[in-house]
Amino acid sequence: MSFAFDLKARDGAARLGEIATPHGPVRTPAFMPLGTAGAVKAMLPETVRATGADIVLGNTYHLMLRPGAERVARLGGLQKLMNWHGPILTDSGGFQVMSLAKLRKITEQGVTFQSHIDGSTHELTPERAVEIQSLLGADIQMVLDECTPFPCEREAAATSMRLSLRWAERCKQAFATYGGEGQALFGIVQGSVYPELREESAAGLRDIGFDGYAVGGLAVGEGQALMLETLETTTPLLPEDRPRYLMGVGTPEDILEAVARGVDMFDCVIPTRSGRHGQAFTWAGKLNLRNAVHADDSRPLDPESVCPAARDYARAYLHHLVKADEYLAPMLLSWANVHFYQELMAGIRAAIGEGRFAAFASETRARLRGD
Repeated sequence: MSFAFDLKARDGAARLGEIATPHGPVRTPAFMPLGTAGAVKAMLPETVRATGADIVLGNTYHLMLRPGAERVARLGGLQKLMNWHGPILTDSGGFQVMSLAKLRKITEQGVTFQSHIDGSTHELTPERAVEIQSLLGADIQMVLDECTPFPCEREAAATSMRLSLRWAERCKQAFATYGGEGQALFGIVQGSVYPELREESAAGLRDIGFDGYAVGGLAVGEGQALMLETLETTTPLLPEDRPRYLMGVGTPEDILEAVARGVDMFDCVIPTRSGRHGQAFTWAGKLNLRNAVHADDSRPLDPESVCPAARDYARAYLHHLVKADEYLAPMLLSWANVHFYQELMAGIRAAIGEGRFAAFASETRARLRGD
């Protein structure tokens, strides 16, 4: 099956759609759980699927270091290896190179870095990033880019953004060689929080032409107000008939606000990382299961949820598991959190389809605040 995006409905700037991929459809707006190293932490693939997730995310940086892209390809691709039969999006690895590598050197050619695992030296070029993602068998691949930190001076942001544009063009050329049938390549808009740089980046990416467009370089410390302001500048610059992906975002409130500004796809570590740290998302607000207030609470985690982890286990038991450092604690809480995020996305999709997204978003914000 070839890659395609069907925009089914609009409600203001919010968009309801569906992405066709070789491994099945992705309903949008979509939240993608992180399967960074070929696994969603503390979750079975079938449990991830049961939450309602259509697609998961894998990471080029981690998978190229271990088990290695060529090994994954020999073993039949990432879907087969991790027993996930749905679509996979892979990040290019650029962000992790900048944030995790021990030493790194950026040149026009690409990035040379030392592995955070064993100190071995590697080179990641635009061509190699696309080759690795194709070997992994990713349905949606991302161009290699440089993610600027925040704050970032305008001149540095401009230099970085233009380097990312040149890399994006090389990725597009490499994709013509390495990309498989039905696979897609997304460009990434950079430019920090400078509107004119975002405009230049978006225009350059449109000229190159991609299957979808991501907004990168946000949720890196700039705060929600500046992130949303930058989104309002950026999303209208992107083609209407292509998916829009906000990378690394975010909280439920961030997602509601970004959908209202025309974003279709999200990923974030928050639901699984929170689960590993004893925190749970519920329709009555966020809970910290480490708190002693839960020690004698026989109520389920979230009586409004149909997720077994949230519905069938007492808060007192979950508190005990967290305090005892039992492996079951992150398993149950990550399951409940990913399910919560998928329930949120399902509610968003239904509301857009019925033309009541603004009311749904307002009601949901109030519920999550405990009003």
